[in-house]
Amino acid sequence: MIPISVLDLSPIPEGFAAADALRNTLDLARHAEGWGYGRFWLAEHHNSQGIASAATSVLIGHVAGGTKTIRVGAGGVMLPNHAPLVIAEQFGTLATLYPDRIDLGLGRAPGTDMATARALRRGLDQADGFPNDVVELLGYFEEDDEPGRKVRAIPGVGTRVPIWILGSSLYGAQLAAHLGLPYAFASHFAPAALDTAVEIYRSTFRPSPYLDRPHFMLAVNVFAAPTEAEGKYLRTSMQLGFARLRTGQPGQLPRPVDDLEAHIAPAIREMVDEALSVTAVGSPDSVRAALTGFNERYRPDELILTGQIHDHAARLKSFEIAAELAASLPAAA
Repeated sequence: MIPISVLDLSPIPEGFAAADALRNTLDLARHAEGWGYGRFWLAEHHNSQGIASAATSVLIGHVAGGTKTIRVGAGGVMLPNHAPLVIAEQFGTLATLYPDRIDLGLGRAPGTDMATARALRRGLDQADGFPNDVVELLGYFEEDDEPGRKVRAIPGVGTRVPIWILGSSLYGAQLAAHLGLPYAFASHFAPAALDTAVEIYRSTFRPSPYLDRPHFMLAVNVFAAPTEAEGKYLRTSMQLGFARLRTGQPGQLPRPVDDLEAHIAPAIREMVDEALSVTAVGSPDSVRAALTGFNERYRPDELILTGQIHDHAARLKSFEIAAELAASLPAAA
């Protein structure tokens, strides 16, 4: 079967608080571990009323401490917001506490608006240094055999934390291929360049000490339920939340609605549906068909599933159904 993982944004649903979201995240991770998911990733977002994972490394430690075997990581850390040494120390500490269970996915976007980026002391030109920052970070995790080295990440040295490049454009694909690193594409909300990015990554990949051949992870939204109607109903929370975000009205994860057309203008709905097109929704049969189609088209080495669902019990059920269905999907040749 193809390896499957979870991407959790630790959503804060309408009517609830960040504390509820954090409890739900750990509960989902524990269930995912039992259902056979291999990784549980959390994402860095700032100044978002609907996302509780801003302090990503702190939450990773909480989840890793509350689980036993599942790999826990960042999907991802927005590296231009941080000094590479600080991230090396944070994830080196996590890898020391939880050996061979920590992943580090890196993105080059700020993960927020420009005012918040400035509050993070992030210069607008810092993304231009992303490749050099990635190389610097890789170096901090290597064995300490460089004579005269004056700066070390302690803990961090020798942990060789696996680093992934994340992206939604051709830039990340080219960088991951050049450095010989695994690559995860943000197809769950920005699939426009997906086909080209995957082709570039695979065709230009250069073997490295980290990886001898390309390793590609595809992100898919999943809204699985016992019936077609219920799955589509659960999806309306993410559709409505995404529409509000793109029209300058961000907030907590909305409650699902029966009449989505009454809440989103046709032009906005078209944009939302295009952005969220890499989605498996509905009954188990419909979700199986969609996952099979994505698997056959893109031949990913792994699938990472996400789903912004308002009701926690329904979210658990969706990931449980998806895990059962994914068991029948073949691994990439």
